[in-house]
Amino acid sequence: MKRMILSSFILACCWCASAKDEGFTELTNGKDLSNFETEGNWKVEDDGAISLVPRPGEKGWTRYGSYLWFPKKYKDFEAHVEFKLPKKGNSGFYFRCADKIDPTKRGIEVQILDSHGKEKLGHHDGGGVIRTAGPARNMNKPAGEWNALVVRCVGTHLVVHLNGEQIQDLKLDQGPMKDRPLEGWIGLQDHGQPLSLRNIKIKEL
Repeated sequence: MKRMILSSFILACCWCASAKDEGFTELTNGKDLSNFETEGNWKVEDDGAISLVPRPGEKGWTRYGSYLWFPKKYKDFEAHVEFKLPKKGNSGFYFRCADKIDPTKRGIEVQILDSHGKEKLGHHDGGGVIRTAGPARNMNKPAGEWNALVVRCVGTHLVVHLNGEQIQDLKLDQGPMKDRPLEGWIGLQDHGQPLSLRNIKIKEL
């Protein structure tokens, strides 16, 4: 009987996971970067994670072609990304970028930053929406640990979860991002610092 109950539980969990992932496109394939566009120094590790190790002389965040860009433009979507930062690490999740020439001026960014333990958070801290709002709470894990980021944007409604907690619930048409397009490119920032990524997937809504 115990074995039957355990089997039923495992089947139920598998069904829930399948239902939860239904409709998502997995961009990380564990082998290469064929589902992305980039000129940067990203590589796939033996465990399937994507890592960024800047080459000598690579620094700063204005090398936009080095960002890890999704393969097409998206309008309404839900994206899942797991990331790991070193001490003082810095990156960003960009979306609805009109072009890849200057996403900071023509897109929206959810900040990825080593902000663990910080008490008062602003829009430039981990989980903040740049120039718009700091996160509702600090859900950033310590440097060296994996974080799970979920970004969902429908129309002008943006909801962000970090490590299982909702940290943003914004109406983008009522703030500094109201001039941003409703459709655009999605990418992860190369800030000239080490960064690890895994389990990147997206669903169009």
